[in-house]
Amino acid sequence: MKCGTLSFFKFEGLPVPKVYGLGKLFISLFLTHRLNLSQSESLKKDSDTKCQGLKSRLFGTIFGKVRYWRTYIYSTASSGGYYPLDIEPGLPLDGFSMALRSHAARLATKMSYSQAVSVLVIFLNWTPCQKTVEETVLGLGRHTQQWFESAPAPENDGDVLIIFADSWGNPMATEEELKKRRVKRGPDKKAASQRHRGRKKRKKRGREKRKKKGDKSKNAKMATIIVIHTLKRGDDGRLEGPINKKVYASYAPKRHAIAIARREADKRGFTEDSGKQVRVVTDGDNDLERYIEEFFPSAIHTIDVFHVTEYIWEAGRSLYKEGSEELEQWVEELPDALYDSRVSDIIKELERRLRLIPKKGPGNKGRRERLTKAIRYLKHRIDKMDYKNLQEQDLEISSGAVEGAVKNVIAKRFDNGGMRWIKERSEALLQLRCIEVNDDWDEFISYVHGKFCNLTQQNQKNLFLKSSKADPLPRFGINRRY
Repeated sequence: MKCGTLSFFKFEGLPVPKVYGLGKLFISLFLTHRLNLSQSESLKKDSDTKCQGLKSRLFGTIFGKVRYWRTYIYSTASSGGYYPLDIEPGLPLDGFSMALRSHAARLATKMSYSQAVSVLVIFLNWTPCQKTVEETVLGLGRHTQQWFESAPAPENDGDVLIIFADSWGNPMATEEELKKRRVKRGPDKKAASQRHRGRKKRKKRGREKRKKKGDKSKNAKMATIIVIHTLKRGDDGRLEGPINKKVYASYAPKRHAIAIARREADKRGFTEDSGKQVRVVTDGDNDLERYIEEFFPSAIHTIDVFHVTEYIWEAGRSLYKEGSEELEQWVEELPDALYDSRVSDIIKELERRLRLIPKKGPGNKGRRERLTKAIRYLKHRIDKMDYKNLQEQDLEISSGAVEGAVKNVIAKRFDNGGMRWIKERSEALLQLRCIEVNDDWDEFISYVHGKFCNLTQQNQKNLFLKSSKADPLPRFGINRRY
């Protein structure tokens, strides 16, 4: 077909398969060149070294499947041997290049596994299967803890360290659901059409139990997320930032996340004896408060002002009708005292209102309980609500940064309709998502690839990078401080 009769739309697609074919040829040329080098170098090392004939292997790359040939080297003085061409350039035993697995895993941090496979097909014209992508995520997830520990401190940091902490519950599979998943499956003859396959699956699954009032189907398990960055004092006296913002999240106990925050603070130079300012903002969670006092005893801990406002609104609903002008006016007046650091005045007002509500009467018990809850919340945290002084210093009084991170890092990927996770398997993906959000993906992949190459060359044995089993949840900082 002549170019003069082609539209640009049709012409643009013509070179694509040729470019991918050219890429495969270049890879074949590279591996052939390395074959000659590795074979000659291996034979020079030891006079007892022998080599067998060429054996072919298929290897998955971003350009497609490439077939190459390599030589098996062995020693007549000892048992065993290896393929130098597999080990020296760093080709994993599972048959996929690091670039390909990097693209697949990175997409999986942003969308479901099935969607990641679909996107790979669109752009690469081929893809590993979904199971391989999942096992790649689990394999890379085994290296995330070492990466976070070894990652260098960011350069050009600020003068004040800000730490936000929060939690979010993700849907987890129940034991009953896992039992159904893990049952041994025999041969299953597929139905003729999609609609009949759906009916067959529903019949096999059985009728779902009707939920009772108060039953929760989410079976949520909490993940703790930490957002850490610094602020720098500008020429006008105001704090500028955020600088070097990083995110960390885990399903491990909350103490682990706060221990990670302590390690990162020390790495950035904000040690306990440094004299530098450290500010922590949370929603008032009791566990987080306890661990912050342990790991950051000299830090200034602030409760998110909007979270406190929610308790004031809840108290107001105990006094006035929902949507009434009296409720609006009452709640608008109290935050003025809140921002003016007159929390004790708010507590006195709530206690006065509580005394005016009779102990008996329709709805009085619930109203008194809600008011009492708000009073206890404020009393227990009154020393962490010095909002006037914090605003004068241009410091954080709300946890908007971590609220946004919760939605972006956790909820956006892990809390969608129909999703049911296993904590250990979702932990690997969550850690990888943090690395991707932190813009550290390329450095992490380079770190894993370098570590893998060192291990294979030391052991003279090709290794698997992907894994079918997830590692246990991290234990750093749980049983001891460091």
